[in-house]
This record gives sequence, C-alpha cells and structure tokens, in this order.
Amino acid sequence: MKISKLKLISKDYEMEDFKIDQLQTKGEHTKALILDSALYLAGRDGFEGLTIGLIADRMQMSKSGVYAHFDSKENLQLEVINEYHRRFKESIFDPAMTMPRGMPRLKMLLDLWIKITISEINTGCIYISGAMELDDRPGPVRDELAKIVQDWRNAIIKAIKMAVTEGHLKKDVNPRELLFAFYGAILCLQHDARFLRDKESIQTAKKYIKKIIAAHCP
Repeated sequence: MKISKLKLISKDYEMEDFKIDQLQTKGEHTKALILDSALYLAGRDGFEGLTIGLIADRMQMSKSGVYAHFDSKENLQLEVINEYHRRFKESIFDPAMTMPRGMPRLKMLLDLWIKITISEINTGCIYISGAMELDDRPGPVRDELAKIVQDWRNAIIKAIKMAVTEGHLKKDVNPRELLFAFYGAILCLQHDARFLRDKESIQTAKKYIKKIIAAHCP
C-alpha cells in the first residue's frame, strides 16, 4: 500500500508540473505574439507611438492582458529593443560567425546587413529610426538602444581588425573610418529606398561597399 500511495503522489506531482509547464508555454507564446506585434508598430509609428492600447487593439486583447506581460510602457519598449536585437543577431551575426576569420566573415556581415536593410524598407529599422527618435530623450530606453547599437558597431570593427590581421585588408586601414563608410552606405540605402523610393539604391549600396573593400585590399 505504501508503494502504491507513493506512486500516486509522484504521479500527482508530475501532472501538476505538466500543468505549470503548459501555463508557462502559453504565457511565453502570448508574449512572443505581443512582441511581434509591438515590433511592427515600433517600426511603423516609433517608440512613442508604441502603446499598450494599440497593441491590445491589434492583438484583440484587453489592455490589462497586455499590461500583465510588461508592467509599464517603458518595460515594453525595452523588451521590443532586446527582441529586435535578438532577431538582428540571429539573422546577421550568428551566420557570419560560421565563416572563416577575416574577409569571408566581414563580407558575410555586410551582405546580410544589406539584406536585412532591404527587408525592412517597408517597416523601418529600429536601430536607425530609434536613434533619430531617442537622440534627445535621456533615459533607460535610449541607453539600452545606444548600448545595443554600439555592440553591433564593435562587432564590425572587430571583423575589420581580423581581416587586417589575416592580411585580407591593408595594414594601415583605420577600422573606425572603414566602419564609418560602411555605416554611411547603410544609412543612405535606408533613406533612399524607404523615403525616396529609389529602386536603384540597393544596387548602388552593394557596388559602393564592394568599392570600399577593394580600395582597402592589399
């Protein structure tokens, strides 16, 4: 009897754990859907236009249901920034890290960066639009975005330095200046393609970046 009772208790605990896991999975799934909607709205309307009310309407949820996942508008904005960074890293940085050190890795970073910029022509890039929107608004949201953007810039600089070390770029290359040129090309691409609707801007950006690299090769 003792053994049977022990088995029954153990089974009850397993069922309870399963229910908790189900609730966590459902909650995480709902939060992921909310973040997906919030990312779209942030790209379209900016961070100030990102409200719990708008998300609730878009998700057909109550405001309290959305609020329960984030507690405040600021927390929502911070989570949107970090989710965007996670996707950005997953789409660009992670695949590039599988390439050999030096020029192959640097080119992959730049190629994927252009690719994601093109995919964001209709929605906007949070790194770019967020920088313009938050540049004169001090606070945790601005600080978080600035930190993430700087991390990305540092990753490019590191890739440039590796290309120099591997002998793929000239020894006298200034990594910060090269980053400036690459970043400028992406900003121009985003501006011309999104604002001016210039269809040739994509090829112009690709050719320009290739010329920059060629000019700094030994």
